[in-house]
This record gives sequence, structure tokens and C-alpha cells, in this order.
Amino acid sequence: MSSATLDKFIADAGSLARAHTEPADCVAAIAPLMHELLAHADSFLAPQHLRADPDHYARNAIYVAPDHSLSLYAIVWTPGQWTPVHDHGSWGVVGVLRGMLEERSYLRAGSHDAAVRDSDAGIELQRGGVILIGPGSVTSFVPNPDHIHLTGVDAARPQAVSLHLYGRHMNSFHLYDVAAGTRRKVSLEHNES
Repeated sequence: MSSATLDKFIADAGSLARAHTEPADCVAAIAPLMHELLAHADSFLAPQHLRADPDHYARNAIYVAPDHSLSLYAIVWTPGQWTPVHDHGSWGVVGVLRGMLEERSYLRAGSHDAAVRDSDAGIELQRGGVILIGPGSVTSFVPNPDHIHLTGVDAARPQAVSLHLYGRHMNSFHLYDVAAGTRRKVSLEHNES
């Protein structure tokens, strides 16, 4: 296996994303591809994809589609590193290559009301469940209407590496202030590969 594995994954995921416009159908179709990709990740991941940062989790771009319809990142999590509470504005499929990734979800009260859902203030978030995602595991999410969570690695666990495929160029997301009940869109940085 080599970069041909990655090229095939990108081509197949792109075809499936175009064929399945409903996000839940899309992630159901792509999840098995991510599982297969994890099995061959060492054949295409280069040292620049595995860069860590001592100050925060590291987003290392593997692929961003020219039309920004897909993006794939290797994210390296040093023990104790967490995302802020956020959403994606997209569907996504995540596979864990190494370590144990933890996801803590949040539920937005009144999220079925469009006026509430589109507001950046008066947001009431309630803590949801926790998912532990180990090596070889694949999870997914859809923007239905929001998938709000934080993700990271407990300080007592070893470093984790995960692959994240998104249904858009993931260069921004909504950042939530749970105590203030607000959100704001922020730009995201990543390491180029």
C-alpha cells in the first residue's frame, strides 16, 4: 500500500458524498472506507502528518479538495489536550489510529426551532454523553442541526492520533461559550502537508 490507498479513499469518499446528499446516508456510506483507511494509514502518513504541538492539539492537513467539498486531517492529541466546545457545520467521519479519543457531547435546548437554532445568543446547552473511541474505531456526525461537542485526550492517557474527514474545507467552526450562552464563528488553522 502507498499513496494509492489515500488517493482511492479520497476518490471513493468524494463519489459517495456526491451520491448521498443526505448527511446521515453519506456518513453511513463513508464510515466503512474510513475503517479500511485506518488499517493502511501507516503506508501513506508522512512525518508531517504526525506533528504534535505542546500547546494545543495539532491539525495536520492531508487533503483539501480544490472545490473545498472535502477535507482530511490527521489530528495529534498530546495528553491533556482538548478542543473547545464547538460544532462543525458539516458531516464528518472520524477514525482513531492510536490512543483513546474522548468525545463529550452537548445538547442544545430548543434546537428544533429555526429562530433559536440560527441565533448566536441565548443558547442553552446541556451536557450529554461521553464516548471513548479507541484504535481502529470509527465514529461519525451530522449537522442535525448541530453536532456540539468537545473532544480530546485525558491527561492520564497516552497521545492519540485520529483521522478526520469533513464534508467541507474545515477552516472554521462555531465556538460555544457554555456559561454565557453564546457562540461565534472562528477561523481554524492547520499545518500544511
